[in-house]
Amino acid sequence: MRDIAATITKDTRLCISLAARPSNIGTRFHNYLYEQLGLDFVYKAFAPRDIEGAVAGIRGLGIRGAAVSMPYKEAVIPLVDELTASAEAVQSVNTIVNDDGLLRAYNTDVLAVERLLRAQAADLAADPDADVAVVGSGGMAKACVAAVRAVGFGRGLVVARNAATGAPLAERYGLTYAAGFGARRPRLVLNATPIGMAGGAEAQDLSIPLDVVEAADVVVDVVAVPPDTPLIRAARAAGKRVVTGAEIVALQAAEQFALYTGIILTPEQIAAAATFSRS
Repeated sequence: MRDIAATITKDTRLCISLAARPSNIGTRFHNYLYEQLGLDFVYKAFAPRDIEGAVAGIRGLGIRGAAVSMPYKEAVIPLVDELTASAEAVQSVNTIVNDDGLLRAYNTDVLAVERLLRAQAADLAADPDADVAVVGSGGMAKACVAAVRAVGFGRGLVVARNAATGAPLAERYGLTYAAGFGARRPRLVLNATPIGMAGGAEAQDLSIPLDVVEAADVVVDVVAVPPDTPLIRAARAAGKRVVTGAEIVALQAAEQFALYTGIILTPEQIAAAATFSRS
């Protein structure tokens, strides 16, 4: 057991997360690795009521970095000094790094989703007729659409209730906007909404219609809590390949860890931290 009183000093560097409904996953992931690697860092989750004040606090207090979750991924854009290529490409931020008062924004979600799709859906991406659908039009949906295109999918849908955000997202990446699936039955489907998230009003709901799930080859859910969302359970029951939000969170957290500390984690270290974060 870490002796907090003995290890936290005036020189300890602080990293944080900003989310409407924070979990302990990131906190345990990062703090586990700080202890394992002997780093003088500590990580703490926050649910800010004032996102502008929270980002100002990162700068003013010298906080090393911050993970940014829903619903703040776009709201923080005007509050930082620089968007790196990953955040600029999707106009969505999930990581802020403070370099001596200069706040740089990144998006490590894109890289995480892209890597997992290459592992689970490379065969589909190689088929020019393979259809894909991303459900949602917020910050995480942008990351998913960018990853889908980077992997090589050429046609598909952005399915979103909000046409004002869904239609421009689809147009930007050469996809089709739709309010629902209609007759389309994509081989790859990705949920990028909070539906199925523990603690929410739709925690028990299926984010993608069951008949669409049953027609797909690969199903992805970005919701990390719980890792076995209603969508993931339905996909597994139907014998589909799945990518869980827990997997996405672990990979993107490893990228954040490298940005904060300069240390690139091994697959074994990522796996150990991910397991601990959910224990």
